[in-house]
This record gives sequence, structure tokens and C-alpha cells, in this order.
Amino acid sequence: MKVGDITAALEAFAPLRIQESWDNSGLIIGSSEDPVHGVMVGFDCTTELIREAVEKGCDMVVTHHPLIFKGIRRIDSKDPVGAAIMLAVRSGVAVYAAHTTADKVIAGVSGAMARRLELKGVQILVPEDDGTVGLGVIGHFPRPMSGQEALRYVKEKFGLKVIKSSRPIEGPIDKVALLGGSGGAEASLAQAKGAQLYITADISYHSFFTPEGFMVMDIGHFESEVEIVDIFLAEIRKKFPTFASYKSAALDRSNPVHYFVV
Repeated sequence: MKVGDITAALEAFAPLRIQESWDNSGLIIGSSEDPVHGVMVGFDCTTELIREAVEKGCDMVVTHHPLIFKGIRRIDSKDPVGAAIMLAVRSGVAVYAAHTTADKVIAGVSGAMARRLELKGVQILVPEDDGTVGLGVIGHFPRPMSGQEALRYVKEKFGLKVIKSSRPIEGPIDKVALLGGSGGAEASLAQAKGAQLYITADISYHSFFTPEGFMVMDIGHFESEVEIVDIFLAEIRKKFPTFASYKSAALDRSNPVHYFVV
């Protein structure tokens, strides 16, 4: 097995050509011709994930977030990104990321959110090309509900500790838009398309001042996207059912945002 075999399977699911212009999806460390004996799948490429991969005998890691986003002027072992780069290279571990590529396919991040909420009539929120890919999704709740009911429903379905929300509307809320990750910029578009509720992450303070009849929820960046790890693993195992592929055992503890009740 070669690295290129794994990347080809992932790119059949989430093609590199659809990534955003600012993104850095794809093979970040290594060569497509490198041999690979096992793959570890995680959310962020950290030193902890690379060590876990090495301990399992894996020489490739696949993550959602790219290890390298922008140009790096120096690689410092005291910097988390620099330390991960150095460890991956020293350990002979290839690093691949499917970021906005996985955000823009209906079976990816936002589609997974819709399935978790059991939305009906799901369509892409910001369609591109022939309308089969694009950011976010929009659909209908299984039944109309009030803002307070929607808060309880979303919290339960995502297993959340907390939700940041604008003032709950009375409802009824029927049409819902979703965008995994940082989706604050698309709130106005979600409303323009008839959504009474928009669920995403990394919403700025002023965006919580919402118009009448419209509500936003910030459920957390990690929480909105983490299901993509299982999707990546399923794609690899579907193509290579007997190949050594693993989900990080530390995934549930890898969210860099911590919540405290004091």
C-alpha cells in the first residue's frame, strides 16, 4: 500500500479541486509514493496524535484540520505546529488533511450535522458548480418547535455541555441552516433563504443581535465537525477493508476548548 492509495480514496469522497482558495487540504508531509502500513485518523494533527500513530505502527495520519495553514518562516520545537512537523518528519509519518473539501460535500461535515438532527429535505446552503457541492446545508426539523425546545433538542442530539445562543424565539422553528466550523459570515444568507435558526460555530459577539424571528446557535467548532473523523475512517475501510486503520483513542479528549463550571 502507498500513501497515494489512501489519498485517492479520500479524494474520491472529497475532491481537492473543491477546497477553498485559502485552504491547505491535501498531502502536507510525505510523498504519494511512500509505503504505508497503517493509518491513524484524528481531528487535529498534534504531537499527541502522531505519537499515538507511531505507537500503533501507523506511518500516516489523516485529519480534518491541516497541520500547516499558512507559510511557516521557522520551525520551532516549542511551537505546537513546529513540534508536530518535526515529530512527523523524524518518525516518517505522512500527514494528510481533508478540510474544506470535506466541508463542501453533502456527505461531509454539514451533512453529518443534518443527519444528527434528523433534518428533512436537506439541500446545500451555498451551492457551487452544478449545485452538488458547497458550504453548509438547509432543511427542516422533524417537527416545528419553539426556540427553547430547539435548544434542548440540539443540546441532546450533539451531546453538548453548553450552547451559545441568541435570544430564543417563540417559533415555530421549522427551517434550519447548518454550517460546521466557523460559519458566522453566512448567517445573513441563512436567514435570506428562510431559515428561522442557524447553527454553526465561532460566531462573533455582534452576530448574536439577530432580527426578529431569527435565531443563531454556536455549538462549538470541534463539536460541530468532529463526526467527520468517523466518516474518513469509514471511507478508508470501505475501500481497504483489511488494511490497518484506526480512529484516535484520544479523540474525545482532543478538543482544545475546555468548559468549566465553578
